[in-house]
Amino acid sequence: MAPTDAPVILGAGPAGCAAAIVLARGGAEPLLIDRDAEVGDALCGGFMSWRTAATLRSLGIDLAQLGAQRVTTLRLFAGDSFAQNTLPEPAWGLSRRAFDSALRRVAVKAGAALEIDTIRALAPGCASGAARDYRSDSLFLASGKHDLRGAARPRNARDPALGLRFRIASDPRLTALIGESIELHLFAGGYAGIVLQEDGSANVCLALRKSLLARAANDPAQLLDMLADQSAAFAARLRFAPASPRVDTIAAVPYGWIAQDTAPGLFRLGDQAAVIPSLAGEGMSIAIASGIAAAQAWQQGGGAAAPTYQQEFARRARRPVRVAEAIWHTGEHATGGRALTQVAQSIAPAARLAMRLSRIAA
Repeated sequence: MAPTDAPVILGAGPAGCAAAIVLARGGAEPLLIDRDAEVGDALCGGFMSWRTAATLRSLGIDLAQLGAQRVTTLRLFAGDSFAQNTLPEPAWGLSRRAFDSALRRVAVKAGAALEIDTIRALAPGCASGAARDYRSDSLFLASGKHDLRGAARPRNARDPALGLRFRIASDPRLTALIGESIELHLFAGGYAGIVLQEDGSANVCLALRKSLLARAANDPAQLLDMLADQSAAFAARLRFAPASPRVDTIAAVPYGWIAQDTAPGLFRLGDQAAVIPSLAGEGMSIAIASGIAAAQAWQQGGGAAAPTYQQEFARRARRPVRVAEAIWHTGEHATGGRALTQVAQSIAPAARLAMRLSRIAA
């Protein structure tokens, strides 16, 4: 089968669906391919910044109408240090299951086709799936943190970052404890983010060094106990979790990586374009923005526009990724975490500036 001009999008998450919506509304007939017929809860996400909310409104999606939990405050914890700051604008907590399902519905309604298959490898003009091969002059790689053979990102860190996530069921006492806040608990070697979601449950997402998990015998339950011993605030949240929570994990997350270029016909989106440390809460915004930008570039120049798009998006992503990376590297040291918390508490404008600098430009 010869390649076609119809765009093929590999991954029906936020980045892929955003591209599909723009392409379909512009008259193209994009094909979305995803391995899951039913949307699950992805490892990362769950917090939507004010920038994400504004971009989604341009696509006709209202987070409040989806039942998202309003978030107005950032709380930082590092040992005994604590800081609280008002966000520049309200943000939202929403499960990836609810969020991705809504995006899929909008994309299909706009005219995108959705096919369920597992893509195993990528070559110029061809994505090889378990069911069949998909050939196109324009491939949009939106596979999130999962790499495909033939398009892998470099993973050469000596002590790579890992992602872990679990949920705590809804409880009125937990709701009162967290409220309209996104919480960041900083530890030596990593951090945990906690936010309430649409059903009242708390999403707990950790990013930490492999060496920290190794200190806990590579046992997530033992790791949580170890972190709770270091932080009374984190321990207070964990009291509402089951004794052995189901923990989803992903290895070797290349935080800080940015795709600087690409081949004609291959558009890299979302985490395949730029991986911002998750403590910034800007991953969903980068995903949506990359999908829109790639679709608009394709509308202007077809598959040949991919390198120009990639270079321009790398320029847009550079500042927020580097700012978030600097905060992450500072916060993963005990003294740095306390210093960040003290600055956030005593110099509120500095904290608000950091929040704004870690947003991707519209």
